[in-house]
Amino acid sequence: MSETICACPDPIHDVSPKRRQISAAAEKLFLSHGYGAVSMDQVARTANVSKATLYAHFASKEALFATIMQDKGLETPFYEGMFPDIVADLRLHLEMMGERLLRFMLRDRTLALYRMALAEAARFPELGRTFYANGPCSMRERFVAWLGVLQAAGLVQVDEADRGVAADQFMALMRSGVFLRRSLSVLPEPSEAEIHRSVQAAVRTWLLAFGTQAA
Repeated sequence: MSETICACPDPIHDVSPKRRQISAAAEKLFLSHGYGAVSMDQVARTANVSKATLYAHFASKEALFATIMQDKGLETPFYEGMFPDIVADLRLHLEMMGERLLRFMLRDRTLALYRMALAEAARFPELGRTFYANGPCSMRERFVAWLGVLQAAGLVQVDEADRGVAADQFMALMRSGVFLRRSLSVLPEPSEAEIHRSVQAAVRTWLLAFGTQAA
């Protein structure tokens, strides 16, 4: 994936109380009214800060949203050892990884941001770019790099040019079924057993396409 598509505004790493006050107010406004309906003036009023203070912390609404995504909205699904250099059981590892990822995607806050981005990305392309860069693209890039490790270990058979496709397919399988219903608020909510079965089936399908006998 090109750097242009994955590029997004750099998040603000200031952890001052004022910055937290602003981002909390902006998050509430975005989720209540939508990205397009919220202005920086509204954020300043809701956060009870001056516009000068607001812009001293966040140069634009896009940068503010990117920071919320990284700091509050889309807490990272990554964990230590998620993409190891040595994998004893690839199927088991992918199942653990898939469950972590799917449960993350099913969180209320993750779903709220996903729905907002999907609803407003056509009118506000910067919103879609920011969501993609801070969420799916980050996962995709790490998965693509890891596929090179798995290929060298003889666990997958994926041409270098197709590694992005293989990463996309894994993510797409996690977004089918359980996640699709949940994102559309279709009841009942998935049970723990259903989440587990969904991930197991997704991993079996992915390994049939890209795994080797060694996997």
